[in-house]
Amino acid sequence: MAGRFSRTEIEELKAIVERGNLTEAAAELQKKLESLGKTPLDVAITGESGAGKSSFVNAILGLNEDDEGAAKTGVTQTTMEPKAYPHPRLPNVTIWDLPGIGTPNFQADNYLNQVKFNNYDFFIIVTETRFTSHHTSLAREIHKMGKRFYYVRSKVDSDLRAEQRKRNFNEARTLQKIREDCVENLRKAGEASPRVFLLSNWELANYDFPLLQETLEKELDDQKRHVLILALPNISAKILEKKKAELQEHIWEVALLSCAIGALPVPGLSLVCDVAILVFHMKGYCVAFGLDDESLTGLAEQVDKPVAELKSAIKKSPLASAITKEFVLTVLSRSLCGALMLVELILNFVPGLGSLAGGVISFVTTRYMLQSFLDEAAEDAQKVLTRALEPRAKESI
Repeated sequence: MAGRFSRTEIEELKAIVERGNLTEAAAELQKKLESLGKTPLDVAITGESGAGKSSFVNAILGLNEDDEGAAKTGVTQTTMEPKAYPHPRLPNVTIWDLPGIGTPNFQADNYLNQVKFNNYDFFIIVTETRFTSHHTSLAREIHKMGKRFYYVRSKVDSDLRAEQRKRNFNEARTLQKIREDCVENLRKAGEASPRVFLLSNWELANYDFPLLQETLEKELDDQKRHVLILALPNISAKILEKKKAELQEHIWEVALLSCAIGALPVPGLSLVCDVAILVFHMKGYCVAFGLDDESLTGLAEQVDKPVAELKSAIKKSPLASAITKEFVLTVLSRSLCGALMLVELILNFVPGLGSLAGGVISFVTTRYMLQSFLDEAAEDAQKVLTRALEPRAKESI
């Protein structure tokens, strides 16, 4: 979502407008904005068959097992081909379900060549019970090739349910025991300083998922981290807060882009470009927060509630599909920003003064509009999550 435009690109927009084609200028700007949000993120999920890899893929993508595009679960894997699962709303994000490891003929170096290891930003190595030499051999080869990897122990919710039958059950103590057992197995298999994250594919917000998320954020570069945060499923208030903070960081940058275009003394260019910029980023905010029909429908199915009930929690923001050029112009016309943009349009005809004032007005308008919209979308997203997590009211008898 970052808004970096070169001087050459801005000059090209100016030339298009000077030819009298504002529609073409808007289309070019839209094309560029869309390309800015396409930093790829490719995550590889590997481990033995049956460890919950496919369920983990679906959990990360926020999909139910029977949703279109979801990874198939409960099926023995026989192919040696990686399977790509694109993010349902961020096409630049792909989760890869790799073939199972652990067969007698498994060789880590051959395996990585077969699955084209260079295609992935990092690997998550999953087991449902114990880590073995197969896992550590794979990790060593990944490390040799300059990639990062993370050990994940899945299905801890099943272990906890089994332990709950014991008289002196303690959840924290049981989790620590599982973690220590995993670390000990990894050390025996040759891993010097293992880090293990305990997860449940069915309760992704619990246990060590927040810790895994924070670890990935620290170890990815800025662009990849930005994409990762926006791709996370909206399963907790903390994730929504992180998304808001990440998007907020880019508002200043987007406003500077608007300022640069607004400073060009070309009547009409600034308005066309500012509207296109606002439409693009407002839509992006809605999608990131799950304020779109597809996301809300999926969430409603997951929590077994009518989608209309979740939509009723949205008080301030439109859905992504409602954000159009006409919507933005209407919002502008009802605010002081609309008057400022009209002043900017008039000042464009004043040599010197027009360019300076135009840049300042575009900066202020874009920054204010995006910040206001982001605040409202984040607030509505929190309300939707709260409504989704509320216990269903008992039906009257």
